[in-house]
Amino acid sequence: MTGFALSWQGQEHGALWISGDTVLYDGVREVARRVDVGTALLHLGGVRFPVTGPVRCTMTAARAVELCGLLRPRTVLPVHYEGWSHFQEGRRTAEKLLAEGPQVHWLPIGTPWQLTV
Repeated sequence: MTGFALSWQGQEHGALWISGDTVLYDGVREVARRVDVGTALLHLGGVRFPVTGPVRCTMTAARAVELCGLLRPRTVLPVHYEGWSHFQEGRRTAEKLLAEGPQVHWLPIGTPWQLTV
């Protein structure tokens, strides 16, 4: 499970945190305690495979909402939630659950988008 918190001089709103393919566990919760996250790029989809049984490889939308409550990011960018058969939750599910949270941007696939971090 890999994620990245990127900080550089001149950031206006806190670190850019890229969840990577991970789930909500103590290591991810530690990010919320240690890093001021301004933008969270969250890999969703609730991925799991027959060989792993109930073990997930990416967050569900419900866990993403929980994580956003911990991180309190200014901006959320959901990614990696549709396009392959192993995704268990698509955009529709995530939209319903993330609608109440921070500013969520659904990026159009294959289209450049400028972000102030």
